Amino acid sequence: MAEFILGIGQQQSVRAVVGMIERHLRRTQGIPRKISVLSDVVNVVAERPEFKGDFICFVLRAYVNGKTVQALQEVVSEYSNECTLEQEEGWVTLQCPPSGKPSTPRVLEAVDKLSLCLKLPEVWRGKGDNYRIDRISPELLFQAMVQYKASDVHLSPGVHPVFRIDGDTHHSELLGVLSSVQILSLLRELAPKNYWDEFESFKQTSFNFHQVGMGYSRISAFIKSGAPHMTIRFLPETIPSFEDLCLPPDTMQNLSNLSHGLLLVTGMTGSGKTTTVASVVDYVNSHKAMHILTIENPIEYVHANKKSIISQRSLGADVATFNDAVTGALRHDPDVIVIGEMRDPDTIRAAINAAATGHLVVSTLHSNTASEVVNRIVSFFDPIERDLVKLQIRDCLRCVICQRLVPRIGGGRMPALEILFNDVKAIGDGITTGDSDLIRIGMQQTVSHSFVFEQYLYRMYKDGKIDLDRAREFATDVSMLDQLLMGTYSIPRLDSIKNKGDHEAFRV
Repeated sequence: MAEFILGIGQQQSVRAVVGMIERHLRRTQGIPRKISVLSDVVNVVAERPEFKGDFICFVLRAYVNGKTVQALQEVVSEYSNECTLEQEEGWVTLQCPPSGKPSTPRVLEAVDKLSLCLKLPEVWRGKGDNYRIDRISPELLFQAMVQYKASDVHLSPGVHPVFRIDGDTHHSELLGVLSSVQILSLLRELAPKNYWDEFESFKQTSFNFHQVGMGYSRISAFIKSGAPHMTIRFLPETIPSFEDLCLPPDTMQNLSNLSHGLLLVTGMTGSGKTTTVASVVDYVNSHKAMHILTIENPIEYVHANKKSIISQRSLGADVATFNDAVTGALRHDPDVIVIGEMRDPDTIRAAINAAATGHLVVSTLHSNTASEVVNRIVSFFDPIERDLVKLQIRDCLRCVICQRLVPRIGGGRMPALEILFNDVKAIGDGITTGDSDLIRIGMQQTVSHSFVFEQYLYRMYKDGKIDLDRAREFATDVSMLDQLLMGTYSIPRLDSIKNKGDHEAFRV
């Protein structure tokens, strides 16, 4: 394990030094049974037989003068059965207890008295050893995720596994406190060689793993404070249907039947975007004879050919970049192109071009509301390009689904949706001008099929699916939700945007 440097101030006993070093190691590497702490004048090795309790065996090596040697010898003579002293070229070595003898409370008492004879440094170099090495079973982790209905499990040194259940994290004593050695061993076991090499070179990686009979997973690993952290996201082998996900079937089926254009599924991290996209792909795969090409980093839900042909490509393993994959996809006779995430200008350009040439392009984007998506996309581009990008989005965008997972009454979570259909002039004008307020108002007009979060949350609350506090917590505009509940809400007029602009211009 890596050596670290820690300033702990002036301490009276090497047992206190070892205890402080052990607490640091527990947080970063796991629980050691052996600790080495080094300085220019004092070195200490401490050991214990278990992963808990006090360290009971100590070897102290110190560079001292004659007066200090005499003081140490006096302590050793008092505790002759508990420790020994050897001298060599200015260094003394103290072993407590002597080799082959058991440790007793008097041994620890002797260590404390010997420490008082030495001036202990304030800064130490520390290193742990003899960590837990027992193997972590992937099957056991998957069984636990299924049993707990967990979306993720986090593995970090110094703590038990942490499962994410209904959005909240829960510590589990399914396994003991983990060590860096265990986590690295598990990662080396699960990662394909090229991803293990990536982890060693860049200190992070992400790949897909299949536990047969239970599910797939996206495994992400990275280094934090010099120690490995590993996250396993659970993905079931059977792709959930719209009904399983509590998505409105009619709306989702209509979107899945689109023949061309851009369909975006948005939301914050952990809002279920990937699962919704997988459900759309599975519906098309089950009901249409098409070629569906996906580009992902890494592949998450694994699709089998049904009525359609599925070609899933993994970034890094099958293609170098999203842009190369999308550009190349146009030569592979696809009907539907699925892009794992639009994350850079080149990928977005390629996606827009593919949507404009008669393909259905489905992708995800991080956004908190549907009305913000246009400006979110445009922000990737240089100012000189933005007007053209807005026009291209106006012409090819068919729909934006934005979702938030809301805790439901009785347990579990279900998505609250905001859906933007590019079906009225006000929305098209808002896209062209980058006016999120105009887009939001256009979404509320009766002639549009769009709806905002507050309208959906209101229906969820009235149907008894969520409580009022949750509805208010996940609303974008709480005052609008309150007005809907009181029956006093009126749809904003389109000219309110113009009047607002005139008023602000006059005020300036």
